[in-house]
Amino acid sequence: MGRLQTQLHLQAPASFTLCLIDSILWKPLEKVSTKFSTRHFRNHLRNYHRRIMKNYKLTIEYDGTAYHGWQIQVRDITIQEAIETALSTMTREKIRLSGSGRTDAGVHALGQVANFKTESKIPADAFFAGLNSLLPDDIVITACENVDDDFHARFSAKTKTYQYRIFNRFIPVAIGRQYTWHIRKKLDVAAMQQAAEHIIGTHDFKSFEGTGSPRAHTIRTVIHAGLAKNEDGYLIFEITANGFLRYMVRNLVGTLVDVGLKKTSPEEFKHILEAKNRKLAGVTAPAQGLFLVNVNYN
Repeated sequence: MGRLQTQLHLQAPASFTLCLIDSILWKPLEKVSTKFSTRHFRNHLRNYHRRIMKNYKLTIEYDGTAYHGWQIQVRDITIQEAIETALSTMTREKIRLSGSGRTDAGVHALGQVANFKTESKIPADAFFAGLNSLLPDDIVITACENVDDDFHARFSAKTKTYQYRIFNRFIPVAIGRQYTWHIRKKLDVAAMQQAAEHIIGTHDFKSFEGTGSPRAHTIRTVIHAGLAKNEDGYLIFEITANGFLRYMVRNLVGTLVDVGLKKTSPEEFKHILEAKNRKLAGVTAPAQGLFLVNVNYN
């Protein structure tokens, strides 16, 4: 057996040595090996796998209270692990789920997005029904669809929207307390809104970055940021941006609350943003008030 022939034999998986991919017209390996380089072989193999692998997009809602965030961990249970386990049960394959981004322990999602690839012939509607029957009640698949091979939940995303929910009333609530940050003192919402307007646009958000943030730089573009309060005492901060640093939303909220409590002025908030110094910003707001609302791909 020649040198190139030996390379092809060693690099091809066992199942693949029985036949060749369609683009090589199913010729015997010995004949084709003299015409195709190792690089060509790898390209054909890659194209073959692309043809047999299907890419599925999941939209996911979850209550993060009982989980240690999205990303899979060695010891603690996570959202990603729960869904991958269910998918592997259905497909009998080792499935790797790619999420649009990480949510921290205790953070919730109304519209998290993830994708996975599989050789299984299970259709999207069957994945939808099967996953919802296998997953615990605090994780729900709200949509499942077959998408193009190059779709990636993280790298294809254009913007994300988060909401942070504050319950601003002296008397607490028993129902829904695990989804808000309870602040007893009355907040100056108008001042908080004035401060929030300073973050719209492209800025360096280093002052609001958590330690250990996985990033190449701290510059992000905020498209929308605003607050709304209803008569029941619920205050919602909503922000849409092209990306977020670790703890960025929670650190922004903690500093906006300082503005609402008159510990910091809207002008001082702007100075904190421009200073690029985390020590000047407020506390990190509790995780339970944060929701990933949606991920936009348009």
